[in-house]
Amino acid sequence: MDVNPNCGANVSAIMNTIACEIMDAHTLELLEFEKVRSILADYAGCTLGKELARQIEPLSNPDQIRTEQTLVSEVVTALDLGHSPPLGGLHDVRLIVKRAHIGTMLTAEELLQVAETLNCTGAIYRYRMRLDGKLGRLIEMLAPVEDLGVVAKTITGCIDTRGNVIDSASRELAKIRQTLSDYEDRIQNEIKRLLRDPNLRAILRYPNATMDGEHYVLPVAVNHRVKLPGVVHRTSATGETLFIEPASVSNLAAERSIVKGDEDREVRRILRRLSGEVGKVAKQLGYSLDVMAKLDFVYAKARYSRDYRMSEPDINTEGRLWLRDARHPILEHLFRHDPIAEQRQVMPIEIRLGIGFNMLVITGPNTGGKTVTLKSTGLISLMALSGMHIPALSGSTVPMFRQILADIGDEQSLEQSLSTFSSHISRIRTILELADEHSLVMLDELGAGTDPMEGAALGRAILDHLDQKRCRAIVTTHLGDLKTYAFTNERAENGAVEFNTETLRPTYRLHIGQFGMSNALRIAKRLKLPKDLLMRAHKYLRRRKGKGTGELVRLQELRQEAEKVRTDSLAAQHEAMQQKEEYEQKKLELERAAAAEAELKRKRQNIQPGDKVHVERFGAEGRVIRVDQKKGTVLVSVGIGQWEVGLNEVLP
Repeated sequence: MDVNPNCGANVSAIMNTIACEIMDAHTLELLEFEKVRSILADYAGCTLGKELARQIEPLSNPDQIRTEQTLVSEVVTALDLGHSPPLGGLHDVRLIVKRAHIGTMLTAEELLQVAETLNCTGAIYRYRMRLDGKLGRLIEMLAPVEDLGVVAKTITGCIDTRGNVIDSASRELAKIRQTLSDYEDRIQNEIKRLLRDPNLRAILRYPNATMDGEHYVLPVAVNHRVKLPGVVHRTSATGETLFIEPASVSNLAAERSIVKGDEDREVRRILRRLSGEVGKVAKQLGYSLDVMAKLDFVYAKARYSRDYRMSEPDINTEGRLWLRDARHPILEHLFRHDPIAEQRQVMPIEIRLGIGFNMLVITGPNTGGKTVTLKSTGLISLMALSGMHIPALSGSTVPMFRQILADIGDEQSLEQSLSTFSSHISRIRTILELADEHSLVMLDELGAGTDPMEGAALGRAILDHLDQKRCRAIVTTHLGDLKTYAFTNERAENGAVEFNTETLRPTYRLHIGQFGMSNALRIAKRLKLPKDLLMRAHKYLRRRKGKGTGELVRLQELRQEAEKVRTDSLAAQHEAMQQKEEYEQKKLELERAAAAEAELKRKRQNIQPGDKVHVERFGAEGRVIRVDQKKGTVLVSVGIGQWEVGLNEVLP
C-alpha cells in the first residue's frame, strides 16, 4: 500500500486498511494465524516492522492485495539483486518526535535515537535512487521519504556516541568547560599540596584522597578532627575515620559548583535548540517513519518468502482456488526449528475448488491427514489475502474470500455444558448463518460424534445447504455414506488422503477424484488380529456393501480419469500463461530499450557547445567545445585537456 504524504497517517493507520468485512475471529484462532504473525514478526528488522507484522490481517480489496503482493515480489527481486533495504539505525521515535513537535526538550539519548533514524531516511532516499526502474511499486512507495540527514549531522555534531554534549556544541559551552577544567586543576594541585605536608600526613588513615560524590575528601582519624579545618562528608562504618573536604578545597569546589550550574544551563539550552530542530522536521519525519515501517514490514514478508521458497499467488474474483504443491507453513517452520522433527519434511498437497466443483468431500482414516489438508488450505488462503506470498508453487490462485469459516477439532464446551457433538452443531449453525457465495467453509469430521446413520443423513443435509449457499467448501469425514455424495451432486467432488498400511502412518498426499477407505481391516491385519475374526469382519463388510460396490468403483475410476484430464489441462494452461507473460515481459523490455535508445539519440543530436556531458571513455564530466554531427564527433574539455570523441561516447 502506498503512503500518501498528505494524509499524515501513523504506523497503525497503515495497517488499519479495510480488513475482510467480518473475517471470523474463531477461524483465525483455529488455524493458528497468530503463529504466522509471530514468524513474520521475527523477520522484521525493528519494532516498527514487528508491530505491523503482529497486526497483519486479511484485506477485502483485491487491488490492494495485489499491490501488497507486487511489493513483496519487488523486494524479493531487490534482495536477489543484492539490494537489501538499509534499515540499520531505524528506531520507533514516534512519541519522541511528537514531544519535540510540541516544544518538549529531549534528552541527549533521545536525540541520538532520532539522529540515527534521520540518517536512515538519507540511506533509504539513496537506496530508492539505486533501484532498478522495473521495481515501480517499491520506488513509488519510497517516494515520500526525504533525506533528513542534515538535521542528524547537526545533532551528532553536538552529542557524542555516549550521549554527552561535546565542548564544540557552542562557544559558550567550550568557554565554561575550560573554566571548569581550570578549577579542577586548581583543586587537584591543592590536594597534592596538602598531601605533601608531613604534619597532615601524620593524621591521615592512609596517604590518599578519595571522592565523595564530586568532592575530594581526606581520611582523617577521628581523634585528629580539629587539626584539619573543613567539611565532614561522611564517617567510616567503624566511626574511626572522618572523610573531610579541606576548607581550601571546599572554597574552590563551591566556586566550581557555580560554574557547573552555568554548564548545566548551557547544555539544556543546546538540547532545547536541537529539540527545536527535530520539531521543525517532525511532520516530514512522521511521513518517512510510516513509509520505513511499511518497508520493514514488506522486507519481513520478502525475507520470509525467500527463506521458505514461497511464490506470489494470483488473486481472483471468480471463486477459483488452486493451491499447487502447497505446504503447511507452521508445520514447515516446526520441522525446521525443532531438533526432534528437523529430519521430517512437509508433504505438499494440491487443492482445487471452484474449478469444476465447489465442494470437496475428503474421506479416509482418522489419522490420514485430512485435518492438515483443511488447515493448510485455510491458513494459506489467509496469508494470500493478507498480502503475503504463500508456500506453494507459482501459478497458485486464491479467490477473494470475505469469510473463511472453520469447524476443526474437538471443541467440547465446559462453560456451556455441551458435548463435543453439540459443540460442533452449535458452531456449524453459526457457519451456516454467515456463509455466502464469497465464503470458504471447512468442516472437519462432518457427522462424527453420533449414530453413523443419523450423522451421515445430517451431513448430507448440511452439504445440501452449503451447496444452496454457493460457497466453496471442504468437508472431511470417515462416514462411508457420505462418500457417495459427490456422485449425486455435479458441484461436489471426492478426495482421498493416502495412508501407508505398512507403516500405519499417513502420507498426507491428497488425491482428488477418489474416495478414501478407512483401511480398518488392513490395519487390523497388520496388527495381528486373529484370522478367523478378520474373515468374519470381511463377510459382514461384503454383506453391508451389497451389490452396488462394483458400480461405485467404476464410477470412481471414471471420475479419476476426468480429474486427470482436468489437472493436465490446468497445468498446460498455466504453462501457456507463463510463456505468454515471459513473452510480454521481454517484448516490453525491448520496447523500453528501443525507446530509451531513441531518446538518447535525440538528445545527442541536440547537444550544443557549452553543454555538460559525461564522457564514458574517461568516466568523467566534461564541457562541449564543438559538435560535428556529420562526422559524429564532439570536442569536449575534460580536466585540463580537450579531446575529440565520438557522439556515441558521451551522455547528455
